Amino acid sequence: MCEQLTQPDSVSLQPGQRLTITCQVSYSVSGYWTAWIRQPAGKGLEWIGLNNKISMTLGSSNNRVTLNGQNMQPEDTAVNFCARDPQ
Repeated sequence: MCEQLTQPDSVSLQPGQRLTITCQVSYSVSGYWTAWIRQPAGKGLEWIGLNNKISMTLGSSNNRVTLNGQNMQPEDTAVNFCARDPQ
């Protein structure tokens, strides 16, 4: 069975705004590790680590993972992907 992960096509922010991107998935997020990956322009893929600026939350329906960012700046610009561990 093929699992589906769906997220918005794009999100635009002004400097200093909060980032919220929700990934809707077709599986239970409590059963599989789901991560966020980013790719800044002209660079390779990077795991998004949790820190004072970035956090992740799991939806109460158990099929959503949300990436949250605070005080986003132009240097934070990247393509962000949600991804599921294949195990």
